[in-house]
Amino acid sequence: MKNIAIMCSGGDVSGMNPALKHFVEYTKSKNITPYFIYNGYEGLIDNHIEEATYKDVAGIITRGGTKIGSSRSKRFLEYEYRKVAKENLDNLGIDSLVVLGGDGSFRGLHQFYKDFGIKFCGIPSTIDNDINGTEYCLGVDTALNIIKVAIDSIRDTASSFKRAFVIETMGRDCGYLALITALTSGAEMCLIPEVEYNLADYEKKFKKEIEDGRTYFIAIVAEGIKQDSSEIAKWFEETIGMEARVNVLGHMQRGGNPSIYDRLMAYKFVNYAVDALLKNQNESVVCYTKKGFVYKNIDEVTKPYRLDTELIKSL
Repeated sequence: MKNIAIMCSGGDVSGMNPALKHFVEYTKSKNITPYFIYNGYEGLIDNHIEEATYKDVAGIITRGGTKIGSSRSKRFLEYEYRKVAKENLDNLGIDSLVVLGGDGSFRGLHQFYKDFGIKFCGIPSTIDNDINGTEYCLGVDTALNIIKVAIDSIRDTASSFKRAFVIETMGRDCGYLALITALTSGAEMCLIPEVEYNLADYEKKFKKEIEDGRTYFIAIVAEGIKQDSSEIAKWFEETIGMEARVNVLGHMQRGGNPSIYDRLMAYKFVNYAVDALLKNQNESVVCYTKKGFVYKNIDEVTKPYRLDTELIKSL
């Protein structure tokens, strides 16, 4: 094996650039030529593939996002475009890929391998942390710390003005970010897609807390809940009797200077991914478990993800 390419697919996360930097350094130490595929599957189809050098990764370890771009590709679902992608790789002597992405990206690689035998190893990379079989996905720690800083700042003004603040995190289908930040920020309310809720259940409790001296509330909600955040704020004003504001954190959660932990995990994930390909692990995903790093197959990582039931019980 002489040539290996890396690409990013789906949503960007902080930690991708540190992964790209180490990929270049680690492959070169193994006398392998590294290649970058720019703009995900779209770049793979359009032949935006270039040999990567130390110059390409100089100074990027501190940057969020991904220098080589990312995308979601409907074209790659079609065999004719996958065939074009295969020809592009053949022309450069590339038969192995490392892909930073989510379960949808890995399913695409699985089909690519079945079609043409292009070996791959996936690195779970999504701030939703919703890939089955891994305890941790690249980018999660940075996202959680960005949310933490936002909540701590909002708490200052919430307490000063005696308001309720409804803070919306990302999480269309998975409430991981909302759940973890609510538990670690001391929020009074947490609403996530996985758990049915009735606002009436909070009414008596919150009014009693106000009688006992509470002067503000922090409510953390995932974007995928059944109600809009503004409806939750309206409920605070009309039912609880407290002025309320909404803060939608949005895409700031996906960017920012990668945390130390994400930089370290990027380093380790890349080592395991490249080693898997060198050891003829032809189609696998590197997962981080309570027992350490392990390789899992596509069938396992694409099963429905479930939040930690112990943490859900705390809501």
